[in-house]
Amino acid sequence: MDEVEVVVSHNERATLRVGDVYLKVDGDSEHADVEIRAMAMAPIPTPRVLWHESPVLAIAAVPGAALGVLGEPSPASQAAWSAAGAAVRRLHEAPLPPWPGRRLDDVADRLDRECAWLLDNGVLPAEVVRRNREIAEPALSPRKPVFIHGDLQLDHVFVDGDEVTGVIDWSEAAPGDAMFDLAILTLGHEERLDDLLAGYGTADVDREVIRAWWSLRSLTASRWLTEHGFDPNAPGCEFDVLRARMLDS
Repeated sequence: MDEVEVVVSHNERATLRVGDVYLKVDGDSEHADVEIRAMAMAPIPTPRVLWHESPVLAIAAVPGAALGVLGEPSPASQAAWSAAGAAVRRLHEAPLPPWPGRRLDDVADRLDRECAWLLDNGVLPAEVVRRNREIAEPALSPRKPVFIHGDLQLDHVFVDGDEVTGVIDWSEAAPGDAMFDLAILTLGHEERLDDLLAGYGTADVDREVIRAWWSLRSLTASRWLTEHGFDPNAPGCEFDVLRARMLDS
């Protein structure tokens, strides 16, 4: 039997790797349902579904290596980042999935709650929280929805050389703001945005909104990360993203 590797484990879900098979165990059955449907619709490479018996979804590993991980320099080439941008563009131009996305009112409510938590608990200096809350405001304006991945972290995009070989973890896929995907993919790797846009294109890209999503994502994710065993204060991670906004003109 192949060795079992625990990839992710917390009180909401766990992912195990056994050889070339990933077993995703999720307490919310809707996540697997969305993931399966989204991968079937996406016009870009995705993992092959092997079987699904709730609460377990088994998928095949994709070839290649991730673009990188948060907190470390990306080893991928400019051409690989450009290829990732082109893949994201194809996704955003695909027909919308038929299920609803997040309501902006709900996003705004969560942002206010998480900022209050950060301030009440002294997690970050008040001026960092307040300034990033201001920067996040453009993300709350309505934009034409596209088919987004919804959790497009750079370790969810796999490349082999300069070719995208697979995009994983589709449970948050839905109609949404294209700038959100671009922001999540470059979170903590802002220096790679131009490489990404070389493949994605720039005609309808709003860099202010991308910056807004960098702030909003980092503000709203920090408590969850802390409570689930992750460290948003690690070098290059969410708190550094928030601090970097204080240096923006």
